[in-house]
Amino acid sequence: MRTAFRAKLAALTIGVLAVPAGLVVTAAGPASASAYCGRTGPLNDGTEVTMTKGVSANMRSGSSTSCAVKGWADNQDTLMYYCYTSGDGGTWTWLWNIDDGTVGWVKDSLLPGNGSNYSCGF
Repeated sequence: MRTAFRAKLAALTIGVLAVPAGLVVTAAGPASASAYCGRTGPLNDGTEVTMTKGVSANMRSGSSTSCAVKGWADNQDTLMYYCYTSGDGGTWTWLWNIDDGTVGWVKDSLLPGNGSNYSCGF
């Protein structure tokens, strides 16, 4: 496992373990820590990476596959990571595709280095 992935997993696990005993938690919708469709993230990171050769990923308006596609992080594009949050199936990074000027959320498992190491704080 990559160190960044472990740190993200630990943060999510701690949040789950911090629920007081006897407290009933119900899910009325998406987790509050995810980025709803249309939500942006703060520039907490600033790391520039090159997208993996031969890989293309949808950039979405939120951290869910149900959010609209805003662009693509394509083969060897230069990307700037802003921050990550939870979403469908794991964590997602808010990023800027420097090559074409689009911004959006991409699932971390599709990104170099497993995405940003800096939380969005929501």
